[in-house]
Amino acid sequence: MRLHRNLCFSVIDGLTLIFNEGKYADKVIQQLLKRDKRWGARDRAFVAETTYDIVRWKRLYAEIAEVKEPFDRDNLWRMFAVWATLKGIKLPDWKYFESTPTRKIKGRFDELSKIRKLRESIPDWIDNVGLKELGEAKWTKEIAKQNEQADVILRTNTLKTTKEKLQNILHDQGIETEFIKGHDSALKLIERANVFVTDAFQNGLFEVQDASSQLVADFLDVKPGMKVVDTCAGAGGKTLHIASLMENKGQIIAMDIYESKLKKLKVRARRNGVHNVELKVIDSTKPIKKLHNKADRVLIDAPCSGLGVLRRNPDAKWKLEPEFLDRIRVTQQDVLQQYSRMVKPEGKLVYATCSVLPSENQNQVKTFLKSEAGADFSLIKDKNVFAHTSGFDGFYMALLERKS
Repeated sequence: MRLHRNLCFSVIDGLTLIFNEGKYADKVIQQLLKRDKRWGARDRAFVAETTYDIVRWKRLYAEIAEVKEPFDRDNLWRMFAVWATLKGIKLPDWKYFESTPTRKIKGRFDELSKIRKLRESIPDWIDNVGLKELGEAKWTKEIAKQNEQADVILRTNTLKTTKEKLQNILHDQGIETEFIKGHDSALKLIERANVFVTDAFQNGLFEVQDASSQLVADFLDVKPGMKVVDTCAGAGGKTLHIASLMENKGQIIAMDIYESKLKKLKVRARRNGVHNVELKVIDSTKPIKKLHNKADRVLIDAPCSGLGVLRRNPDAKWKLEPEFLDRIRVTQQDVLQQYSRMVKPEGKLVYATCSVLPSENQNQVKTFLKSEAGADFSLIKDKNVFAHTSGFDGFYMALLERKS
């Protein structure tokens, strides 16, 4: 591979924003890719994937390069040189790479790779939490898998097409996919591609949604004609899946504390041909109280640490703090206590997170079931999904039923 100066400069500029200004990696990369209209697919892929790679391995590369935060541009070029050397890419004769100790880089990599928190490039505290909650064997496998690039998974919008028809449509547009066993609506891209520019996406034939995330709506056991509440709907990936499972029949109330996210859901619903969704901003306790004992199904896709989706959001591990984890556990129990009241007798509730930590998952369900609010509920089943066993995002989901 030959390195091109303008592409490498874009990566360095992006890393400056992500590491030194706390910007979100996905937003930064979106902006970087708009820099030069002459860039082809390979150029854009280089900028995106290299930026994500260095973000993912920040701690390891910084240790090898012997640089500390905040990183100045020279520091970032040294980390870039580490990335390129470990990838086997020949460094060009640029001033930024003068006196790069390539042999020493490889030796330092071999030495540091013996220590998990450095090998997997994670903060000490996250390594300690994972070790404590999952045990050494499981945590070692899980965090290693979380450092691999995630596959691109599509969810077929069955309101408009079938999985088989969508596969053929994408094939005609030069995008090859394969089915995933146990995931009724999923297609996995064989090679990465920008699917958002396809006519199939513009026409609402699919959404991009990880295979593990697609399990949640199925777990909810919805039927056409039901009244369903998605309490932490966000931009609506699971809401839209629920709508397709309900065949656009019945009522879905999509709720969130952020109106901006619900506005995105509105746009997506229109593109998907979904018309049984009502949007409600949770700006007080009133919207919740009005729905007490009214819903056949309630989904709580709870806010969480996101430690199951680090493959997609590698910068999250640098933004997370122990105090956030403490706060989010309190929030999780609070939403379970409050939102569960919307479930009517004999109705069902799903509590889900994209975390792999028991303290955010089964422990929260156990605490809820022992509480006054949870006394009317029983656990039907739950499911832990780990990246190292499934190949997809880490997730947890629990199905509870309210007694009659």
